[in-house]
Amino acid sequence: MGTEPQTLAGATELSAPPAPRAFLVITIDDGGSRVVDLPEGVDVTFGRSRGATITLDSEKVSRMHARVRRTGDVIEVEDLGSRNGTRVNGDKIEGPRRLVTGDEVTVGPILAVVGVTSGLRRTSTIADSAAGEARLASEVDRSVRYHRPVTVALIRIASDAILDQIERAIRPMDLIAEDAGDDYLVILPELGREDGAAAVQRLLDFARTANVPASAATALCPEDGTTVEALIGVLRAGLRTGRMPRAPAPKGMPVVLDPAMQRVYTLVERIADTSMTVLILGETGVGKELVCEAIHQRSSRRDRPLIKLNCAALPESLLESELFGYERGAFTGADKRKVGFFEAADGGTLFLDEIGDMPLPLQAKLLRVLERKVITRVGGTSEVATDARLIAATHRNLDTDVRAGRFRQDLLFRIGGFTIAVPPLRDRPAEIVPLAEHFVRTAAGEQARVPPILADDAREALTGYDWPGNVRELRNALERALVLATDTITATDLPERLHDASHRVRPPIATGADVRGQLAEVERAAIVAALEAESNNQTRAARRLGLSRRALIYKMEKYGLKPPPSRDGGNQ
Repeated sequence: MGTEPQTLAGATELSAPPAPRAFLVITIDDGGSRVVDLPEGVDVTFGRSRGATITLDSEKVSRMHARVRRTGDVIEVEDLGSRNGTRVNGDKIEGPRRLVTGDEVTVGPILAVVGVTSGLRRTSTIADSAAGEARLASEVDRSVRYHRPVTVALIRIASDAILDQIERAIRPMDLIAEDAGDDYLVILPELGREDGAAAVQRLLDFARTANVPASAATALCPEDGTTVEALIGVLRAGLRTGRMPRAPAPKGMPVVLDPAMQRVYTLVERIADTSMTVLILGETGVGKELVCEAIHQRSSRRDRPLIKLNCAALPESLLESELFGYERGAFTGADKRKVGFFEAADGGTLFLDEIGDMPLPLQAKLLRVLERKVITRVGGTSEVATDARLIAATHRNLDTDVRAGRFRQDLLFRIGGFTIAVPPLRDRPAEIVPLAEHFVRTAAGEQARVPPILADDAREALTGYDWPGNVRELRNALERALVLATDTITATDLPERLHDASHRVRPPIATGADVRGQLAEVERAAIVAALEAESNNQTRAARRLGLSRRALIYKMEKYGLKPPPSRDGGNQ
């Protein structure tokens, strides 16, 4: 095997284009990858034998399985009489097959992608946007499942000559693709944040040496995002600043001023370093994911991955394969084994959001995993041990779902080892303005502008609204206002719905009633709400309020809420 190609991260001189080179980018199912040169007239062989160039101990690979040879500008692959055959772009080959850049050669669990740099004919120097997004999706999936870093960058430059230099300087495994206008996506697998930023900086040096305007933004998967959309969003936001993005500051304590939220984070501190499963309850947008992140960051698992999956976002069949992974051939399109999120989160934390929306058949399989600490991939028979701590969240009333047969009671007992209820934003009025100011500072920082101040009428509008969408709605409202405002955010910059009377917080009773009268009004309203939530079932309403049924009936009579007796004389 020839010497490894010089990498961008370790290069000290990038001005000279690399010598003509043909190579293979080798990836194996377990996530390992490397680049292998194709020297002139030298065979690169695949097999179980120690004499093979690429050796892999797999029952799917023959002793000497296949070989690739380069002769001048011609690259060919040939199967060596293997039992399972060799495939090119999914088709089983018979006899030697000529290869071009981008062809995929499959040998058992090995995938080898052919690449050719300058000196040999190239199918394309810069990929189109669709190919760029497809490659990024593949790298993101690999990064999340196998805990491998991927640096992604957006470079803004309008010079074709400099682009040619950049394209020649990147490593064979890297990719540059069109994005939009003069923006180009650069994907740098296996480079962490510092090495990735340094590599992008060296690419920009080509433009600065030639006095050509250029700017860039970088992001790191999985830390800055675990989806293509999230990473592209980070890059575009960073590019708007016109500066190279810096490593994000470590996350500090969220805005916690209300006593109820202080109790939540006191519980977080106490349970973070245990192995207990945690169930986080709260309305949509209330910040359940932030509580999960706080638990993970304060635990001994903080250096291992935190993997997140929304159970409501995927159909049952896909959700199962994402959770547990699948074996090759498990279903149509399963051309190789794939690691599931439980395995990807091994040693770390798995966050299952909206677990109340998980289908019943899958609930039974999840319960088995939690009880036995092993998973079985879809289409497989062997068990794989897993050490992922489960944190679940839902906005649903799981007790009601259990009674309705929509959620397994035994699973609820298992995931509810410790339950944390996050109060809605309308019950934390002291945090509304501080949170608003925090979101303004954050969004303004992304746009490299001075944060505007909140005018008095804006503060009044924010505190007078009951926030049915909770913290998520508040953040969106402030980001919208920042677009419209200059140096001050006024009430007119806020969404119209904040002035909707149906969502205004009721003012305190402005009469001469004493404190007991006000408390009675609150108590009466709470009883009415509980009865409505439980379809006027007094036993369940009493349980919801923490009262005995007799005490509830007494209070209903006190406040004139006792319904007339039913015709048959029965009670609810």
